[in-house]
Amino acid sequence: MERLSGLDASFLYLETPSQVMNVAAILQLDPSTVVGGYSFDKMRNEMARRVTAMPSLRRKLADSLTNVDHPVWIEDDDFRIERHVHRIAVPSPGRVQELAQMCGHLIGQVLDRKKPLWDLWVLEGMEDGKIAVMLRMHHAGVDGATVADILGELATRTPEPPELDVEKMARTAGPASRRDMAVGGAVNYFLQRPVAALKLIPKTIPVPFEWIRKVRSGEGMPAPFLAPRTRFNAPLSPRRSIALTQLPLDDVKKVKDHFGVKMNDVVLAMAGGALREYLAAHDELPTDPLVGMVPVSVRGAEEKDLVETGTNKVTGMFTRLPSDVEDPLERLREAGVYATIAKQHLQDIDANILRGFAEFAPGNSMGALMRLYGDRRLSALHPPVFTAIVSNVAGPAFDMYMLGGRVESVYPLAPIFHGLGLNMTVFSSAGKLNVGLLTCSDIAPDISTMTQAFHDQLDLLLAAVERGEQLPEPASESESEPEPTEG
Repeated sequence: MERLSGLDASFLYLETPSQVMNVAAILQLDPSTVVGGYSFDKMRNEMARRVTAMPSLRRKLADSLTNVDHPVWIEDDDFRIERHVHRIAVPSPGRVQELAQMCGHLIGQVLDRKKPLWDLWVLEGMEDGKIAVMLRMHHAGVDGATVADILGELATRTPEPPELDVEKMARTAGPASRRDMAVGGAVNYFLQRPVAALKLIPKTIPVPFEWIRKVRSGEGMPAPFLAPRTRFNAPLSPRRSIALTQLPLDDVKKVKDHFGVKMNDVVLAMAGGALREYLAAHDELPTDPLVGMVPVSVRGAEEKDLVETGTNKVTGMFTRLPSDVEDPLERLREAGVYATIAKQHLQDIDANILRGFAEFAPGNSMGALMRLYGDRRLSALHPPVFTAIVSNVAGPAFDMYMLGGRVESVYPLAPIFHGLGLNMTVFSSAGKLNVGLLTCSDIAPDISTMTQAFHDQLDLLLAAVERGEQLPEPASESESEPEPTEG
């Protein structure tokens, strides 16, 4: 029995029919490499074999009325692969557009909490005889790094089925025990939480004051609730739209190396430029820069003051997306400046403050408040916390085989929230930068046009590389820093 951390459990409490907390990876596969030939039954049977050595895919939630703390993970003693691996046909002609349409429907469906919180859809009928698989998992059980780890276990460097890890096959989340659940929950709630609060509060008190000081001096991340409003900062419906595309990773690296910036700077510049292009086409471009929230892994950070460490080991970094800048090179320069400032600011804040406060998430009352927040469309009544989530996950540089099929693309998808209705996630693997965009269909039904904007932004930067241009120098030292934010 393993107890969820407060941050893990928060993704359960935040979930409503219109705010679904699913994380997904869509992989396009060439089935011709499957040893002995492809069939759905063969793929499902191989998945069943792999799951025996993947304890995180065999655990399910458990709770009781006597448990005053967060729920726990237990072993699913009645695990059946048929409940988790399904097949479906992609509408003709089976292009990426039809794949995105089908997966957009699936990503918005709530996972059954009576079973392990994942499923795998095999999507057949793709053009050129290809297939796709969509692995859906609940955010309560995974973060970005965990998803990459799971894909690393399912995907291999050769098409042949791998030998399984005997130690992992023996590992188990354990059985349910109402007594242990209640006693452990009471110890956490009445003893460990107060101690954790006494340690957390002194770390937290200086944060807002130091944040204000840094923002006023141009040395801080943008403060929450000061981002300009866009169509993406609206209440959600249950309907989802996704868009998928690939960029040549060598081209992105060429831009990075030529201008001497980081890979993430290029991603942020392309994201800001794509948003600028999309919103300008709708005559909705704000004059102020948009604000992105970048999830940052805190794996390896000191965890001794946390009640439960859990699976989600992340915090968030706020950075400006220079959507107000027309010149692509100036936009790249500013994206790098803003990101550097944000990283330095984040390093000055205890890495586990978010995880520490999440331990006090109030369970059922938090769920009721979130349903009220969504039903009453309250996100439309306050300034946006930020504009969009922008995440960059590094994958393997070598070719992979998923259940025997050669992987041609890995598109990542992550949740959206009321008032924060755009998630832009990229995943690099085997020479490609895979871009997955997720939004609400009622907010942006034409989100697929933004994928072309990513290509446009990269083309502009590549053209500057070919011309031998360099990033523009700031006009003066004061102009090289972001303008202080009022408030």
